[in-house]
Amino acid sequence: MNETLSTDIFTQRLEEKSRLLQQCQQSKSFSSCSKCESFLACETRQEYVKAVYESMSKGQQGGFDFN
Repeated sequence: MNETLSTDIFTQRLEEKSRLLQQCQQSKSFSSCSKCESFLACETRQEYVKAVYESMSKGQQGGFDFN
């Protein structure tokens, strides 16, 4: 699998999880997850955080590519 395709997959996942998180916040009239009573146990938020990590690491274990 080439690197461009991998990057696209991680970016697509992040965009989808971000959209779902924003929809959840809007449905509850929150501007931030931290205002929600389910903040720590929220599956939507946990999936978003995982997608952020994966997009930064491009699926690799360990360090991030900040370039």
